[in-house]
Amino acid sequence: MNNKLLIVEDETSINKLLADLLSEEGYLPVQAYSGTEALLLLEAQQPDLILLDLMLPGLSGEELLQKIRTELNCDIPVLILSAKGDRRNKVNLLKTGADDYIEKPFEPDEVIARIQAALRRGGTTTGGQKALRYKEVKLYPESRKVTVNDNELALTAHEYELLFLLLQNPGKVYSRENLYELVWQGGYYGENNTVNVHVSNLRKKIRDAGCGEEYIRTVYGIGFKLG
Repeated sequence: MNNKLLIVEDETSINKLLADLLSEEGYLPVQAYSGTEALLLLEAQQPDLILLDLMLPGLSGEELLQKIRTELNCDIPVLILSAKGDRRNKVNLLKTGADDYIEKPFEPDEVIARIQAALRRGGTTTGGQKALRYKEVKLYPESRKVTVNDNELALTAHEYELLFLLLQNPGKVYSRENLYELVWQGGYYGENNTVNVHVSNLRKKIRDAGCGEEYIRTVYGIGFKLG
């Protein structure tokens, strides 16, 4: 799955330059030309990273950053792209919630390097690995590593496979029979309580890692889903 990056830049030529650059690097660019348009996009979908200009029509970059961190309560990495080179302004933005600050005019290879670093720090990739992510849960298939709020979980093989399956299809309801056949690869005979026990243990481990809500929901009479 390619990382989706939101470009918020009112200068059409710069917006297109960034979109072409990101596409060449294998990212999926989403383009917005004002702070208001970007806010509407963010309310409908969540990108993996935001490239944000400051001097925008309507809602300024500073105002949008504030809304992202407070009203939307979103921890998406935000990289500022701006011609404003004042040191105090940079410091204020980093304190407000920006993850990095790149001055214009910029070098394309520097932008890509900063993006890669921000995605690594944010957990969207780690050591080149792609992560499956749902809220505060991140799962790295290559290393079989799972974290919640950046706390690594110690999972059994079956607990990992259950979570991996649920993360691949958030919102999909799996019956106990489906889960048993897919994870344990055997026949399910109704009275087997194995799935319930493993789901209960998985819930507890996620909750104990600092998650304040139940991520795995019981759909009564059917089974379980993530969400």
